[in-house]
Amino acid sequence: ELDVHRRFPYHLRHEPRSSVPTSYAEALADRPEIELVAAAERDPKRLAAFRKRYGVDAVYTDARDMLETQRPEIVAIASNTKGRAALTCLAVECGAKGIVTEKPIADTVEEADRMVGACAEAGVPLVCGAISVNHPSFATARGLLADGAIGELVSIESVVFAQHQNWAYFIDGQPAWVIGHGDEEARESGSGEFRGDGLMVTDDGLSVHFRKGAPAVRLTGTKGEILHAGNYTPWQLFKDVESDSRVSRIEWPWPGTQLDQIGGAAIDGLNDVMDFLAGKLDEPKNSGRRVAMALEVEVALKQSAGQGGRRVELPLADRSAGLAYDWHR
Repeated sequence: ELDVHRRFPYHLRHEPRSSVPTSYAEALADRPEIELVAAAERDPKRLAAFRKRYGVDAVYTDARDMLETQRPEIVAIASNTKGRAALTCLAVECGAKGIVTEKPIADTVEEADRMVGACAEAGVPLVCGAISVNHPSFATARGLLADGAIGELVSIESVVFAQHQNWAYFIDGQPAWVIGHGDEEARESGSGEFRGDGLMVTDDGLSVHFRKGAPAVRLTGTKGEILHAGNYTPWQLFKDVESDSRVSRIEWPWPGTQLDQIGGAAIDGLNDVMDFLAGKLDEPKNSGRRVAMALEVEVALKQSAGQGGRRVELPLADRSAGLAYDWHR
């Protein structure tokens, strides 16, 4: 018997985050101001499990039919990547006021452009991926930067993934060019995502360094550093303190909500959508715009590495370029 109420019962390094749900359906159903009204799924067994759990009779085997008939205000597109751009644009056409999708955002840069463009034109918040960037601690880190806690931001170090783009939340300029090298062959799983090292420079001169084995994100300033070692590990704040005519870099207490447990990313992403609609947020942390930008950077890094580390200018002229993902994506 299928159980659509999927939770994290245990993780190798962390206690479960109150056994929080990981499905978008549960995240939606858990909010008192949202009524779960419909679902679309090609597998009749999954539809039956959904109907049994949530008591929702409006179930469809065709997502287009559901969107055009039900015209839901909040839409979760938890499908595979293929067709996600078309479903996102259709949801906007059918009156959606907020959209969350699974990761990665799309197969090609052009598809991501369409998704972001359609949502921007209609004023619809788009969150792409149930990842830790949705967590409130990322806003704390960005706030520390804005307040000058580590001085002027001079560089960012991160790993590069089309599915977990921590660095993209912390840049204000637009990517100007990249250099990549050391990419790997496509994996047996089908993924051709970039697995090398590289450098991206923005139009306002900020450098983002991509390195194998790098932390999830390291923000280096003129007077300190903010470190997020892994996607579900606690943040660390370091400040330069002068004493006895010398400067020492000292760790300070993290001044807000801490990220130290896996789970809840679907809930956090939905929170951003609702906060945007309530006028509390200008843009979701893991917005479609930022994720599309990260996808284009990764595509450019892969192109550069394939050409012996040649500098690739951004934006890319060929918007049909994209990435191959694991078969289940």
